[in-house]
Amino acid sequence: MNKNLVIVESPAKAKTIEKFLGEEYKVQSSYGHIRDLKKKNFSIDTNTFAPQYEIPADKQKIVQTLKKMATESETVWLASDEDREGEAISWHLSEVLDLAKKDTKRIVFHEITKNAILEAIQKPRQIDLSLVDAQQARRVLDRIVGYKLSPFLWRKVKRGLSAGRCQSAALKIVVDREKEIRAFVPEE
Repeated sequence: MNKNLVIVESPAKAKTIEKFLGEEYKVQSSYGHIRDLKKKNFSIDTNTFAPQYEIPADKQKIVQTLKKMATESETVWLASDEDREGEAISWHLSEVLDLAKKDTKRIVFHEITKNAILEAIQKPRQIDLSLVDAQQARRVLDRIVGYKLSPFLWRKVKRGLSAGRCQSAALKIVVDREKEIRAFVPEE
């Protein structure tokens, strides 16, 4: 039984970090996101904008491995990147692996050095739900706009193009606002 399990995004980071932490720590990679919006469905509740997630087939084995390792560890350290995506990865890991808050710690570091890793272990924090919400909002906007716009691009421009990035959503917001401005009739 490992006392500590550290979950990082990248397998390359895992080997290096494990050397820094020693025998009491097992470092494992999640290989990025372990959960995403369903591929075959719209996957967004249009009344509440709540996303509907699934664990993709290629991530099932990783999730099983991580779940087993987490149950065999006293403390789980979520060490994904500090950006929106990394925070969302930590949140998804926490949810899917059913991690208890009291036994789960979120750490971040900006360089892969022994000092940075050990300092991060000394200063754990909670998952930043504002960053998670920001990532989910981007993902939901991507899906809402992209799901409708991508097939149009396939017909008119080129098959396989994706309009599901937040740039498309931002562009739609700008275009809608411009239409409102042009339609405005001033009154006294």
